[in-house]
Amino acid sequence: MDGADRLTLRVVDRLAKVPAAAWDACAGDHPFVVHAFLQALEESGSATAETGWLPQHLLLEDGDGRLVGAAPLYVKSHSYGEYVFDHGWAEAYERAGGRYYPKLQVAVPFTPVPGPRLLLRPESGGDAMRLLIAGLLEVAKRTEMSSLHVTFPTAVECDALVEAGFLRRIGRQFHWENQNYRSFDDFLSALNARKRKQIKRERRDANAAVEIELLSGGDLKPRHWDAFFRFYTSTSDRKWGSPYLTREFFDLLGERMADRVLLVMAKNDGRYVAGALNLIGPDTLYGRNWGCIGDFPFLHFEACYYRAVEFAIARGLKRVEAGAQGPHKIQRGYLPQPTYSAHWIRDPGFRRAVADFLRREAVMVENEMDEMEQGLSPFRREGHGP
Repeated sequence: MDGADRLTLRVVDRLAKVPAAAWDACAGDHPFVVHAFLQALEESGSATAETGWLPQHLLLEDGDGRLVGAAPLYVKSHSYGEYVFDHGWAEAYERAGGRYYPKLQVAVPFTPVPGPRLLLRPESGGDAMRLLIAGLLEVAKRTEMSSLHVTFPTAVECDALVEAGFLRRIGRQFHWENQNYRSFDDFLSALNARKRKQIKRERRDANAAVEIELLSGGDLKPRHWDAFFRFYTSTSDRKWGSPYLTREFFDLLGERMADRVLLVMAKNDGRYVAGALNLIGPDTLYGRNWGCIGDFPFLHFEACYYRAVEFAIARGLKRVEAGAQGPHKIQRGYLPQPTYSAHWIRDPGFRRAVADFLRREAVMVENEMDEMEQGLSPFRREGHGP
């Protein structure tokens, strides 16, 4: 862009200091990096210094003070809520006498969703991305952090980060792709006969036990969020001991992004017993949180996967991304896809050790994805009948 030598960088400790329109001009339309979502995390007390997520957002501005780039940056005092696990690195470094925490993290807190992390105005050009990456590295060096991590960036962003000296890490998730299906039955027709029968049985059994509502926009009420928060905290208590997101976060999400929310709620005997939270992107439905009180066979699959597929087909969305983990998703039509993260390590010796680990891990992940798709895919193969 013209006048690139006039671009300047600065750090702010609260997203509230950045006008929403300016941030969103860089963030685009991805629901997890827009100002409303990230600000709701901070304002609700979910992502703050007290919870180990100290905001230090990096801003790139031109000579007129106009925001042309940004990165959601946090000082982390732990490795929770990231979904790219580096606890082993931390333990190894500290056993060797180093101090791993605090570290820097470019991320959407508590959100394992691939998307832009180096946020740039469309007209900003390649110089802006390079300057933003250089700024992140400068912050890490000046603050003497052990490391700087960018989690779930796009493939293009990850390439640029690797070119700047970061180490690439490959992960995997399971995504459903819309092959121009006209209906859920049309999607089922693409599966082999055994999987079609299995999914039909799971849907029948799940829907026999509950009534399911799909809520978005003005249909979302405080009572829905009250019920969903109960499910969310119940599941959080079982999995990791305490919930990451506060009750206020869901109120703010409903107030500021209701049209981008799809809440799938299940009732049994007139009482809400389960819910699945999704966010709606321009071409993708993003599954986020699920919770349930009670034992309802196959309800998780129905609420989180099958209803999401139906919604995506009806809306003409290209895909459904169902979040982290879950190889069981592959049998429901969600196939493995690579995800990326990028890591800068200050200590040269430790960097070499991490680089060696990542090379070996990448081979394992890629082989695992190939084996899963070939051996577990539910889709019919050419010449193998219905």
